[in-house]
Amino acid sequence: MTGRGAPPTNTAPGGRLGRWRDQTLALGWLVLVWNLLWGEINLANVVGGLLVGSAVLLFFPLPAVTFGGRVRPKAVLVFAGRFVVELVSASLHIARIAVQPGYRPRGAIIAVPLRVRTDLNLALTAEAVSLVPGTLILKVDREPGVLYLHVLDTHGPADLALARDRTLEVERRIIRAVGSADELRLVEAGPAEKGTQP
Repeated sequence: MTGRGAPPTNTAPGGRLGRWRDQTLALGWLVLVWNLLWGEINLANVVGGLLVGSAVLLFFPLPAVTFGGRVRPKAVLVFAGRFVVELVSASLHIARIAVQPGYRPRGAIIAVPLRVRTDLNLALTAEAVSLVPGTLILKVDREPGVLYLHVLDTHGPADLALARDRTLEVERRIIRAVGSADELRLVEAGPAEKGTQP
């Protein structure tokens, strides 16, 4: 029986419990990004990240972002491992460019339409791509779900296609880690592996 005085439930997707869960997830990502920007994970950086992240969420509240997926620990570990490998590989590549005498790398701006257009996926994919040296998110077009990236050291269409494929692969690994079953079907059916298969 529903009445005007019935207490609100906390288990609804938009209820208080869902809001706390979403805020906690956002705070966790902000703390992670803060530590990655400092280049070291230690107690001081974690505390600083918690303070800065809490201030950002308090004074600059984000639009409501719902989390309809589920966390898959094995896929999270795969995502983290691949991210570290790509981070080290890209850092070495940028370091080689920096010390190579007379070499002027060419950059390009590309558009990458994502297959899952939720705000959460846009934010997570944009953050993960931007943290890898050599790529930078210039703009996120929210409605069509398009990321605009600046890519360093490109030599032709093949490099641009590879950058798009890598971005879609990052999206796929994120959805595998924290996406819903419907979102997982979208990315598994998409051409994320185009150009990467032998």
